[in-house]
Amino acid sequence: MMNDYKSLKEHYRFTPEEEETLNALQPKMASIADTFIDEFYDYIWGFGETAQFLKNQEIIDKHRKKIREWFINLFSGKYDLQYFMYLYKIGEVHMKIGLPTHYVNSAFTFVRTFVLKHIEDDYDNKEEHIKVINAVEKIIDMNLDSLTSSYREEELGRFLSLSKVEKKILTGLKEFNSYINYFLAAALAIVAFFSIGLFLYDIYLLFFTDVKIEEGILTVLGSLLVLWATIELIHEEINHLQGKGFAIGAFIMLAMAALIRKVLIYSLSSEKGDELLVIGGVIVGLAIAYWLVGAKKKHLRS
Repeated sequence: MMNDYKSLKEHYRFTPEEEETLNALQPKMASIADTFIDEFYDYIWGFGETAQFLKNQEIIDKHRKKIREWFINLFSGKYDLQYFMYLYKIGEVHMKIGLPTHYVNSAFTFVRTFVLKHIEDDYDNKEEHIKVINAVEKIIDMNLDSLTSSYREEELGRFLSLSKVEKKILTGLKEFNSYINYFLAAALAIVAFFSIGLFLYDIYLLFFTDVKIEEGILTVLGSLLVLWATIELIHEEINHLQGKGFAIGAFIMLAMAALIRKVLIYSLSSEKGDELLVIGGVIVGLAIAYWLVGAKKKHLRS
């Protein structure tokens, strides 16, 4: 770690003069630390899942205190081994609680914006202002680099602990999974295309054949429901390809939409009573499964 932190400062070309520049900012930053905390919390609550990590008032109070301490230390002017070990431990805590790295990156965007906003009117000399901005940018980037290094080292450690065969299998499975996801995305696009075709065909039957109006309207509504569910499923698959969780609820919703379409069609026939009962039971089962999936997500967020 000794060499790592020195190399980090060298790579960022972080100079002793910049340390002094940051230290000169500390009194002002300490005076607005409470404002920073309030605005910072307003920002992170916008993530949507923040409550999953800050579960009660005791944790929130402790976290606010730690963030305030970190913010003031950001301008301490002393960036030695102890400081970077402190940052590394914060990163380890983030990793252990499963805090997504993009939350950390986004939070640092707020920090950067907040600091630069509060120093922009303090300097008449443009050259001096630029020097201060450079120092602020560097220390924020080094903080982010140090905090996220815990994630990188954890992933690397897990990978290096595997045997050669396990590494090959893992790499192969990841590649295969990528191909499957692309295939699934293409398949969903095809399904959406046929759903549009089904919807247009049902409209054609409604207006240009002898199909009863009530039957035709219900059939069109059913096709529209299937198309809507397919679009939602494509949206969820796009999110999955972008690294978000797999939404099993979207598949359940599509299955329900297809069955509801059948119910709408069969409801006009007196000969389909038994089938309607079976389909109705399946829909109820799917609805319960959909509710359970939603309840689990809600529980995780709270």
